[in-house]
Amino acid sequence: MHKPAANSEMESTIKNLLEQIGEDPKREGLQQTPHRVAKMYEFLTRGYHQDVKDVINAAVFQEKYSEMVIVKDIDFFSLCEHHLVPFYGKCHIAYIPNGKIIGLSKLPRLVEVFARRLQVQERLTQQIAETLYDCLNPDGVGVVMEARHLCMMMRGVEKHNSVATTSSMLGTFREDVKTRNEFLTLINRPLEH
Repeated sequence: MHKPAANSEMESTIKNLLEQIGEDPKREGLQQTPHRVAKMYEFLTRGYHQDVKDVINAAVFQEKYSEMVIVKDIDFFSLCEHHLVPFYGKCHIAYIPNGKIIGLSKLPRLVEVFARRLQVQERLTQQIAETLYDCLNPDGVGVVMEARHLCMMMRGVEKHNSVATTSSMLGTFREDVKTRNEFLTLINRPLEH
């Protein structure tokens, strides 16, 4: 498990970074910046200090329900491990139970555990799917993530409207086109009031 750097050590690193880009860390507006940035990084990477088992916290229940369960439009924020800038978007999760269900509120919490680490979207998608698959032993799991990456929007190609979509399909979602298509259709359907 990743151990957080001492706060003063991180603050010193950030102060050095400010100097390296040509700023004066003693300037009024920047005096507290090293402290604020260190606290921000602790928050944005708190997933390293969370255990999935603790997050799920005995919220797996025996149930005979065997139809698709979907939680869609789960907001997430993460940091690109290549540039340390954010990417953010929506996560859609589905699973087909095989005797066990999970409390619905645990799905966004599961997303949060993995999103609050340095990531690439592809791995993030796969970690969520594999964890749910291992935890529930369902007939199948499908995860689709749609994200905007600031590393593409602010630098490099500077494409402001690009959205990256990744998916991880396990079990029946991978093996059965009908199941996969049902999931993809349902996540693209607007919520009726």
